Amino acid sequence: MPYPLIELVAVEVGFHRAPILPAIDLAIAAGDAVGIVGPNGSGKTTLVRTMLGLIPPVRGAVRVAAKRPRFGYVPQRAAVDVTFPLTALEVTLMGRYGLIGPGRRPRATDVEKARAALDDVDIAGLAGRAFHSLSGGQRQRVLVARALASDPEILVLDEPTNGLDLPSEAAMLELVRSFRARGIAVVLVSHQLGAVAENVETLVVLAGRDEPVAVGSRAELLSSERLTRIYGAPIAVREVEGHHLIFVQHERDERGRQ
Repeated sequence: MPYPLIELVAVEVGFHRAPILPAIDLAIAAGDAVGIVGPNGSGKTTLVRTMLGLIPPVRGAVRVAAKRPRFGYVPQRAAVDVTFPLTALEVTLMGRYGLIGPGRRPRATDVEKARAALDDVDIAGLAGRAFHSLSGGQRQRVLVARALASDPEILVLDEPTNGLDLPSEAAMLELVRSFRARGIAVVLVSHQLGAVAENVETLVVLAGRDEPVAVGSRAELLSSERLTRIYGAPIAVREVEGHHLIFVQHERDERGRQ
């Protein structure tokens, strides 16, 4: 088993010593794919901020390897201010600032890294375009490029497919899958259980403060009975040609078609 880059041991997350979720045990190693899913307001972003070291755990311990792993973070697009007159390259170059150090200017090698990151996400030709002029899918790729420019060991994507059309969503998830081949651990955060479940091996399912956090393999957690218990609603799971379809089962479905 590869040594974990980061490990959460009985971690309770929250604010001002008030936990909002039960204790969580989770280990992430190089090349892992982890999905953090749950309804809106279930604590997904708070859990991620604790993993990133932005807020301390209320209880428990966040353990890291000999040195803290480098994180690349892709926030929700709604949290990004698009009014600044920056180009796609300038936004991507921001991912290098943590490596450059305060008060220092980017070097030629930093610009090369930023351009390479844009190429990695297939939008090198948009480097000189204003960020605010790009489509939603293109902006999302720039934000991924910014995270990649930091040479991350763990890439965290918060709602990466939110607001994208189906082709853009499929392209984004295919892009994410390619990073794992490079040894980058990927953490997908979303309320879209179906989209995430197809692209990870480990699931962390949050259902609120009064319900235990479910952590396990995709095979363990993707059952109608377990998801119905976690979400408190009749969830159906159907496997079609190797893909999992997950949906709320209406009363008519339970009785059979009439």
